[in-house]
Amino acid sequence: MSITQGSSVQGRTAARRDLAINSTGGVLFHGGALFTHVELQAMRLDGLMTHVCGKSYVRTDQPSTPAIRAQSAINAVPRTLHRRVALARQSAAWVYGCAPAPEIVSLVTDHRRRTTALPVFCEAVMHQVTLGPCDLSTIGGVEVTSPLRTALDVAIHGSEQWAVDTLKRIAAAPELRCPLHLVTLSLEASPRVPGKARALSRLREAMRVER
Repeated sequence: MSITQGSSVQGRTAARRDLAINSTGGVLFHGGALFTHVELQAMRLDGLMTHVCGKSYVRTDQPSTPAIRAQSAINAVPRTLHRRVALARQSAAWVYGCAPAPEIVSLVTDHRRRTTALPVFCEAVMHQVTLGPCDLSTIGGVEVTSPLRTALDVAIHGSEQWAVDTLKRIAAAPELRCPLHLVTLSLEASPRVPGKARALSRLREAMRVER
């Protein structure tokens, strides 16, 4: 194969990969945009769509990916807020494939950043927090808390039903590069953290299960 042909094949592969993470590419659909939520529910019953999160659905021939999950979750808030908030806590852990899908999308915004309040009846909750320079990642064009920040938030704020299991899955995912001893060190170095003792206990339990 010539260099030109190889570049062409790589370009088509990249295009298909971009299509898989783009809601504009006909893969991910949100109720009220091209189709109503009722129509998307009907297509799910017909086997054409799979529910992802909230009012978002993906074609059944498209596997769920972190980008798909991130884009579906951020659709819970108006588009004007997409660049002002980040997915966090259970929602971020779910995007990474380490937690069950959230019933309510968790968002964070830096307390130093001016932002608009969420609209009434929004399927999301927003927390104003302090975000460091390494606390955010971008997945599918959506800001998500980094694996380390997500693990810290899960340890501190996660539900008893899934927090330890989620921490174990985060540690077990090699692509996340988030061993729990680093999470523990980060938490121990953080002063005045409400629920710190319980969070450290959860991390110790997860590390025992990990071994």
